[in-house]
Amino acid sequence: MTTVHLTAQEFKEKVFNYETKQDWEYQGTLPAIVDFYADWCGPCKMVAPVLEELAKEYNEKLVIYKVNTDMEPELAFVFNVKSIPTMLFIDANGKAMMQPGAFPKHVFKSLIEEKLLIPLKTEM
Repeated sequence: MTTVHLTAQEFKEKVFNYETKQDWEYQGTLPAIVDFYADWCGPCKMVAPVLEELAKEYNEKLVIYKVNTDMEPELAFVFNVKSIPTMLFIDANGKAMMQPGAFPKHVFKSLIEEKLLIPLKTEM
């Protein structure tokens, strides 16, 4: 699998429908990373091949979405994206965390392995 580019409408269907829900509720079934980027952004261009590699490596375990903030300014506004790239990390339980910055592959892998793929343990 490769990264999946989303329009605002597709985002509302696959990630979160901010028009109908006030509280965060992830629509997907797999953990995800949403990359808010722009084509002119140097750090975005540097991180793009890393995200493509990770999308293939974690095929069927994780989805990596891309949102072009120039094409989808509404999404950038709704999620208060002030700098790009900004990543929206969504774990196995649907909990979300925003983090600006372009990270090296080993940082993405650590986040994926330690935070995104691990469901929260339930108390007994």
